[in-house]
Amino acid sequence: MTDNLTKCRDDVTISPKVLVVMGVSGSGKTTIAALLAGGLGWNFADGDDLHPAANVAKMKSGTPLTDEDRWPWLDIIAAWIDTARAGRPGVVTCSALKRVYRDRLLAGRADVRLVYLHGSYDVIATRQAARQGHFMPASLIQSQFATLEEPGADEHPISVAVDLAPDVIVAEVIRQIGPL
Repeated sequence: MTDNLTKCRDDVTISPKVLVVMGVSGSGKTTIAALLAGGLGWNFADGDDLHPAANVAKMKSGTPLTDEDRWPWLDIIAAWIDTARAGRPGVVTCSALKRVYRDRLLAGRADVRLVYLHGSYDVIATRQAARQGHFMPASLIQSQFATLEEPGADEHPISVAVDLAPDVIVAEVIRQIGPL
């Protein structure tokens, strides 16, 4: 299989209609996803904006979300993905830290591709500490890394290091997607 295509279960390859930009908080998901969407002419959604109010309040208080907190949020993102798949392609952010979360977003959606932004704890913690006005406090970074299950090869992620410049990250993602 080539780098640039998503593989269906029946061995048919297709171009992605939706990119899910994933990674821990502070990895640059929103910046990269917005640049990708703009460069591709696709719709954009910030998964943070799709959180139920109770989730935001919990994170603001410094309490990590549980799986039970995340399920409704993941269902909202999955609905956004389905809308994009049926119309104009899109890019959405979602931490998608566990395989089970990604399975919920990708199930039956062979035209959805993960973009995994990865970096060391030190790089991410430094970025998060410098972040202004976000509801996710730097104190929760450790819980994000503890929860993270990096995507496996069978998930066909586009994996890019966050210590590159945003334009370089975007160019690499587009290179790996290939012609649309």
